[in-house]
Amino acid sequence: MFHAQPQLLVTGASGQLGRLVVDQLLATVPANRITVAVRGSEAAAALAALGVQPRIADYNRPDTLDAALSGIGRVLLISSNDLGRRVAQHRNVIVAAKRAGVGLLAYTSVLHADTSPLGLAGEHRDTETLLRASGLPFVLLRNGWYTENHTASIPAALAHGVLIGSAGEGRIASAARADYAAAAVAVLTTPQEVAGRVFELAGDGAYSLPELAAEIARQSGQPLGYANLPDADYKAALIGAGLPDALASLIADSDIGASEGALFDASRQLSALIGRPTTPIATTVAQALARR
Repeated sequence: MFHAQPQLLVTGASGQLGRLVVDQLLATVPANRITVAVRGSEAAAALAALGVQPRIADYNRPDTLDAALSGIGRVLLISSNDLGRRVAQHRNVIVAAKRAGVGLLAYTSVLHADTSPLGLAGEHRDTETLLRASGLPFVLLRNGWYTENHTASIPAALAHGVLIGSAGEGRIASAARADYAAAAVAVLTTPQEVAGRVFELAGDGAYSLPELAAEIARQSGQPLGYANLPDADYKAALIGAGLPDALASLIADSDIGASEGALFDASRQLSALIGRPTTPIATTVAQALARR
């Protein structure tokens, strides 16, 4: 049974997605219904200034999680970015949520996690298995690619006159990070019964990386081509640009997955959930160019 005014908890609230969720929740529900879980006092203070209730919670410290989840009705578990340690961290939150009697836990998974060839999907699949075994009411928000994952490389691409990747002509149905935040808010605040739902979330439109390069060139007025590299060369280029090995491997692997259709979905479940079209790629490109 849905309680009319459950207390809402957003984990990872100081991160890029988490902060967007908090901001959008503040436009939807009273601030005193929003609790945010963060690891440090500085982040807690910054969020407290918004009127929400900060609680210290560390995925690696189960002793912090019981207090953080006390009295909470609905939780958004934003997946950790600590590659290789995420399943244990998520398990800690799920176990604590079960102990606290949380009424619903929404988890940010990855698009088509059950069948995805992406290397990063493994930890999401394992977390989904933990949720199913837990007995907790849960919702899976299987987020597709964030358009910002690509537009972040615009300055470097324009500086070198080429956008690089390994996705070939693979179609990428990405959406803006704010669109995925809106989906999380919709699930946290809906009076409808959503436990057990699996949402495959992706952008309304799709593009290839050559098409993305053409859009950047059109808007910037600078020539920009696309160079499709073997995955090992792309990974090496990312490491050369200063990315850690694990992250470079993840990005290169994701591009290979994109070439195989792993980042494509045409179901439009995201726009249906948020009640509006997803943000067009041209809009996110324009925003990125304006920030240069």
